[in-house]
Amino acid sequence: MGILDIIILGLAVFRMTHLIVFDKITEFLRSPFFDEVPEMSEDGVEEIFLLPKKGGIKGFVGELLSCYWCTGMWVAVFLYVGNIFIPVFFAPIITVLAVAGVASVIEAAVQSWIRE
Repeated sequence: MGILDIIILGLAVFRMTHLIVFDKITEFLRSPFFDEVPEMSEDGVEEIFLLPKKGGIKGFVGELLSCYWCTGMWVAVFLYVGNIFIPVFFAPIITVLAVAGVASVIEAAVQSWIRE
C-alpha cells in the first residue's frame, strides 16, 4: 500500500467515522443504543445528554459509538478489509468518502477563517 492509498483510506475512514458518530443524518441508527438524560444548565436551559445504554449488546454498541477513536478503528478495519477482498465494490465507496473528507476539512477551515 502506497502513501497515496493510505491518505485516501485515512480520509475515507475520517469521513465515515464522523458520519456514524456525529452526523444528524445517522442519528436514527445511534438512538437505539443511547438513553437521553435531560439536565438543567446553570442558566436554566434544559440540555439533553446521550449516555450509552447499560449492559448487553446495546450497551456495547453504545460505548463503541460514543468513542470516536474506537469507531474509527473498526471503520478502518472494515474499509481496509473490504478493499482487499472486494475492491470493485469498496474502491468507489472509499473514493467518495475520501472526497467528502477533503470537503469537510476545507469547510471547517473556511468556517474557521470566517469567524476570525
